[in-house]
Amino acid sequence: MPTTLEFLTAPALSGTRHGFFTRKGGASSGVFSGLNCGHGSSDQTEAVALNRSRVADAMGVAPAAMVGVWQVHSADVVAVDAPLTEKVEADGIVTATPGLLLTVLTADCQPVLFADRQAGVIGATHAGWRGSLEGILEETLAAMERLGAKRANITAVIGPCISQRAYEVGHDFMENFLVEDAENARFFAGGPQGKPMFDLPAYSLARLRAAGVGSAEWIGRCTYSEPDRFYSYRRTTHAGEADYGRLISTIRL
Repeated sequence: MPTTLEFLTAPALSGTRHGFFTRKGGASSGVFSGLNCGHGSSDQTEAVALNRSRVADAMGVAPAAMVGVWQVHSADVVAVDAPLTEKVEADGIVTATPGLLLTVLTADCQPVLFADRQAGVIGATHAGWRGSLEGILEETLAAMERLGAKRANITAVIGPCISQRAYEVGHDFMENFLVEDAENARFFAGGPQGKPMFDLPAYSLARLRAAGVGSAEWIGRCTYSEPDRFYSYRRTTHAGEADYGRLISTIRL
């Protein structure tokens, strides 16, 4: 099993240590083959711990400096100045404390990394469709502002996630977005089976820009479409597999 890890970076976040890790490398096997970093999976605990320690090493910190929350598809954000000592349910984390490695886990949902380099404030958010609809992105910006960031100076980058061509949804799903704003129809297209296809990253970019963020972009990689590089909940479901790995995305000051 190769141990060389691969992570994607965004030029927009240059000057801030960060990485959207792929599944390449790592100690997990079977359906989790590669760098599964999800303790919530049924993978071997030792393999997940080893994978996470390799991520920490790649980011230049000790494993104890990794900070992640118990993700629940909410709009809740926590500010941290030290590693968490108990399970916290939320979907966004912000800090102004150097040395902490903020982490989020995904497998089709969006990992979003935020930085205001001038203020020395960063954030990491898990943004699925529900969290994005309920305001997790805007709540992350507000939490960063409370630590001294300026919205116009914040860069936000959406990492690998499911793309529109792979995201078939039901009409009831689409209605959730149309009730919020009829203009959201622009994020849906007709699919080959007559069902809507949802553009999650485009929707989130629109919300970030409307919220006044300085810069927002998507890294342009689809988790569903690259099985050798990314885990995907939807692909696993279509394949009838029992479980799936979780990708990790990280940022630190």
